[in-house]
Amino acid sequence: MYANILMSTDGSDVARKGVEHGIALAKALNAKATVITVTEALPVDYGGGVAGGWVPTPEEFARFDAAAKEGAGKVLAEARAMAGQIGISAEFLHVPNAYPATAIIDTAKARGCDLIVMASHGRRGLRKLLLGSQTSQVLADGSVPVLVVW
Repeated sequence: MYANILMSTDGSDVARKGVEHGIALAKALNAKATVITVTEALPVDYGGGVAGGWVPTPEEFARFDAAAKEGAGKVLAEARAMAGQIGISAEFLHVPNAYPATAIIDTAKARGCDLIVMASHGRRGLRKLLLGSQTSQVLADGSVPVLVVW
């Protein structure tokens, strides 16, 4: 049925459920499994805002990138532990400085995935009460089937 499953996570509780479900599904189907986490770029205001703009220094960019890499490492380590407990091998990817929905769609296409498993919502404020904005965009813009886990 599905031979190559991509799971996305931002480290939230609901995303963790999605990864658990995707890993279990991959094991049941003997499918290839990939877990992805995406970190967005540091937001920069080049002057269009009320405060007259803010452009980070190279050191601030470096600190932001290091923190994003560290956070992604923790998220992927947790997913790696889940895969180990269930007894499957998987690939684990961090895509830095990218818009999550776009990176998920592009990764699924590039890796030939035939299913994306993702949570119904992540950590995006009041929108987390509805279908998440990243999930909605993957559903709307992607060409790969999506299994949404609540």
